[in-house]
Amino acid sequence: MNTGVSLEGGSKLSFRRVGSEERQADLILRPSSTYLRDSLDSLLHNPLGMAGAVVVLLMVLIALLGPVLLPYSYEYQNLENTFQTPNATHWMGTDNLGRDMTIRVVHGARISLLVGFVAASISIVVGVFYGVISGFWGGTADLLMMRLVEIFSSIPSMLYIILLAQVFPNGGLGNIVLVMGLTGWMGTARLVRGEVLSLKSREYVLAARVSCVSNYRIMTRHLIPNSIGPIIVSLTLGIPGAIFTEASLRFLGVMNSVVPSWGSLASDGIKSMRAFPHLIIFPALFISVTILAFNLLSDALQRAFDPMKR
Repeated sequence: MNTGVSLEGGSKLSFRRVGSEERQADLILRPSSTYLRDSLDSLLHNPLGMAGAVVVLLMVLIALLGPVLLPYSYEYQNLENTFQTPNATHWMGTDNLGRDMTIRVVHGARISLLVGFVAASISIVVGVFYGVISGFWGGTADLLMMRLVEIFSSIPSMLYIILLAQVFPNGGLGNIVLVMGLTGWMGTARLVRGEVLSLKSREYVLAARVSCVSNYRIMTRHLIPNSIGPIIVSLTLGIPGAIFTEASLRFLGVMNSVVPSWGSLASDGIKSMRAFPHLIIFPALFISVTILAFNLLSDALQRAFDPMKR
């Protein structure tokens, strides 16, 4: 069946009835997807973010496999080979005691990355649950909890860490990692609280309350999973912060340990920087590249998990 419409110029537009198959052929359908799949697709198409992820993965592999594959021990000394510049035998040279700098830098990656991951994980766990409880309950509880966060935030976390290092001079790396984790949760708590305040009025949360679902289940099954994007971004930002803090403490001599890390190697290298610059160049390079890689990955994750920035 054909119909027509006359135009001003005398021309005529004709229409005809189409069948169901032809109508379906004209439809433009978008493949079904999920929030997580869209986020991962956005992350994979971010070249800087993927470069950061590759560098982070490479650093982890170096920390895990390097000490096993290299022929030297980080404690091995050879006083006949002191202050060697980089060569075929010692790729990063040797220090004042003839120790191979390659194995010391690689072994230092284990300590620095371990401190970063553990301290950031502690901060995330404490900050997530604190922020969820504060945002979910609201009212007076939220007011008091946030004022407490402001009080703790007014004092730099570095002061807490230095104080603990002086109170427990032989406490080892574990105490420092613990206090770094317990003093770095305030930013995560604020971030998660803001997310929870916007999520707790959503329909699925109201439906869960009407269905007599417990508050604990609402927080763990609905609020925290739907805040996973900011949590992951906060984690990737916390890891380089913890690495830099540990390196700063080692560099300043506040925290001492026989096990080398990038900070202690940089502290030792600066004493002979003018004559033997390789002693500080390689630790500083590893610190800079690792922190840059984590920052690039964090920026890519923030864009991937935020639909407004894709």
